Amino acid sequence: MSESIPNAATPLHIYLVDDDADVRDALTLLLTLRGHTVEAFESAEHFLQRVSSDTAGCLITDIRMPGMSGLELQRALAERRVDIPIIVLTAHGDIDSARMALRAHAVDFLTKPFKEPDLNAAIQIALERERVRIESRATRAADEATIATLTAREREVAALLATGAQNLDIARTLGISPRTVEIHKSRCMEKLKVRTLADLVRLADRASLRAR
Repeated sequence: MSESIPNAATPLHIYLVDDDADVRDALTLLLTLRGHTVEAFESAEHFLQRVSSDTAGCLITDIRMPGMSGLELQRALAERRVDIPIIVLTAHGDIDSARMALRAHAVDFLTKPFKEPDLNAAIQIALERERVRIESRATRAADEATIATLTAREREVAALLATGAQNLDIARTLGISPRTVEIHKSRCMEKLKVRTLADLVRLADRASLRAR
């Protein structure tokens, strides 16, 4: 099965991982009443069975749990290239661990018992970050699909154009005539739907198109 790419229409879920059933129930009710779709898990291991690279939303996880800890879950998600934003819940004695989570790019950490406005603010930041991530990923996928329409030679020309190389330089590099370069350049611009070389450079940068 091919991987689906989240887009602007993809619903953003809140994933809650906490071994305390009372906390799970209370937060699920609170967030559901605020219009969020919530999936709750009693352990990091159970969440990892559910998550995939196309998971969209944000994760709220306790930092200290039986089995895999919140920090270990954060590392496991990074290894799987699951980049959803993470909010860490901590007890007073876990501040150092929470700082470690922040250094590993968690959005925020909240010390129990936390205030509802603080949680709402952290979720808002996390979901906005997720929307930006999804938009960037969708744009990259579209750019890569567009570049895939180029022939091998057109791809070479486009990559060299993106470096700022002139037609004569490209002709010498590829062993073709400047006129042939101009023809390939015109076809590249048409297929990539760009009007200027600056647009081509931006697209090549987003899609990591590099000259070999």
